[in-house]
Amino acid sequence: MATKSEKKPSFETAMADLEQLVADMESGKLSLEDSLAAYKRGAELMSYCRTRLEEAQQQVRVLEEGVLKDFNAGDAN
Repeated sequence: MATKSEKKPSFETAMADLEQLVADMESGKLSLEDSLAAYKRGAELMSYCRTRLEEAQQQVRVLEEGVLKDFNAGDAN
């Protein structure tokens, strides 16, 4: 997992990494140790992506309750 000094990956990069891990694990070519490491890394990436999605959803809620809601209210003719 990234330390505070390391830059966090973008959501898209994390998703691509997660997809690659899943493909590697599904291939059946990983050793037990590598499979466990891939599973652990996948769990970390999944948690990171989930957090990023929740943050994005919160930002959308704020926009819908503020600026966007007011803008749409004027079009209610």
